[in-house]
Amino acid sequence: MKQRIRVVGIIKNQDGILVFKRSRGRSEAPAFWELPTGKIKFGEQPEEAMARSLSENTGLSASSIRLKDVVTFLAPEGASQLSNLYIVYELAVGGRPDPRDYYTAYKYIKDIAAPNVRLNETSMAVLEIEEGKITHSRTSARDTANSVVINVDGASRGNPGPSGIGYCIHDESGKIIEQGGEFIGFATSRMAEYYAMRYGVNKAIELGYKTARFISDSLMVVNQLNGIFTIKNQDILPIYEDIIKKLDQFDAVSFSHVPRRENQIADAEANLAIDQILKR
Repeated sequence: MKQRIRVVGIIKNQDGILVFKRSRGRSEAPAFWELPTGKIKFGEQPEEAMARSLSENTGLSASSIRLKDVVTFLAPEGASQLSNLYIVYELAVGGRPDPRDYYTAYKYIKDIAAPNVRLNETSMAVLEIEEGKITHSRTSARDTANSVVINVDGASRGNPGPSGIGYCIHDESGKIIEQGGEFIGFATSRMAEYYAMRYGVNKAIELGYKTARFISDSLMVVNQLNGIFTIKNQDILPIYEDIIKKLDQFDAVSFSHVPRRENQIADAEANLAIDQILKR
């Protein structure tokens, strides 16, 4: 399966989210709107690619670039499917856009499903995942925007030391379906995070979910599972390979990073699992 890797920026103000109309060139097809998006050139870091493509294509300079998420989803390409990996940044900019040859116009939108805005498929997928609360009038079967959400976390006391994993499963509306934790023995924090993710994947399979969005506060785990970073530690490689093998049982999955403060239930369950063993 082919994979496309892009950087994409989300710029927001009181008027909504900034999107640009893509130049059609010689094509007679209708023009689409999209988030500012760019390719990563050889030798570039993703953040550098974001800053460069934003400047080259929109005339804007970013005053701050903050990593927001890494999302993956499938989209059709001809008779096959294309695996998309988008590194999503939250951007702060100054001044007004000055679209170049790449784009022909810009606007701010508040409703990603508005009939007067025809977003391209990849921008729609990113916004459904990242900004789903803006509208619930559109869904997509090709990504995990409206799938079950499984938060996972690993905890280690001592690194290595007594360790536990925690999870919390939410439905599309945010209602908690199930939560819990488990003591996993002595492990490093890195191992605990990977054990937690594998537990979450196993739980999704056990409950029969075919699409799922997995959430972790470990950027290392998320980036490695999204293929951005390679595995250098042989101790976690077997767990990583086991997770990847089990993903074949899903129709679509995504791995996303959140700050620790947004993963409190899974964190609490992991630490509770350790406490229950230590108090015996």
